[in-house]
Amino acid sequence: MTYASTGQRSAENRVSPIFLAMAAILGASGFALATGWGNARFGVFLFVVAGWMVSLCLHEYAHARTALAGGDITVGTKGYLTLNPLKYGHVVLSFVLPVVFVIMGGIGLPGGAVYIERDRISGRLKHSLVSAAGPLVNVAFGVVTLVLVSGGWFDDPGRPSVVGDYAFPVSPLATALAFLAYLQVTAAILNLLPVPGLDGYGIIEPWLSYRTRRAVAPYAPYGMLLLFALMWQSEVGQWMFDLVSWIFDLFGADVRYSTIGHWMFSFWRNDF
Repeated sequence: MTYASTGQRSAENRVSPIFLAMAAILGASGFALATGWGNARFGVFLFVVAGWMVSLCLHEYAHARTALAGGDITVGTKGYLTLNPLKYGHVVLSFVLPVVFVIMGGIGLPGGAVYIERDRISGRLKHSLVSAAGPLVNVAFGVVTLVLVSGGWFDDPGRPSVVGDYAFPVSPLATALAFLAYLQVTAAILNLLPVPGLDGYGIIEPWLSYRTRRAVAPYAPYGMLLLFALMWQSEVGQWMFDLVSWIFDLFGADVRYSTIGHWMFSFWRNDF
């Protein structure tokens, strides 16, 4: 049996400069929005995209860290613990598509997961926890952003959000936080659905019979695309908006802020 040297273990856990750069963009754009510096709509775009990317990195990191605790010691050598998006299993599924979904439809659809060597993990509960760890990050992000929005600390009516000829009496930073909260809440809800290919199915999969798992396996690669197609259906989209609105109400946050945030985010458009 071989053991990684101290230097190797340190490298496997060292935070990636790419992640630090995304976190810096998040902080800088938030500061710019809070102080009124620069173009507010482009600032909202940078803040939301950077915040979304940071949450996606932490989502994948949570999967990997939980897998490591469960027995998969290969996640470190694969670079999953560095928070580097380029090290994760499928950059397109994990990062590109989720960002495209946000730009196209303002929906926080989840991405793909890191590649976990499940045979190294024993026990159904551990397998379920590995799958649940990622969505719990989105839940945590959603709670924090909703608390910040409901607290009103960043809501400055004297610095309105302007879209085209309309000026809304709410600050750009408040709308950016609300839109980011909306993305986190939708991502958590959708990713916890028991749809093959998503984490919700991964949570229950270890408890299903072998025959059921074999029958469902061929459909796993298409689960996320099917979900995206369903979200474009007006009835499903309205159901999701109503559910998210109810969650916003629980925290005392105004879901209309997230709608304005989406308009602000789409800086290339001047209509609604």
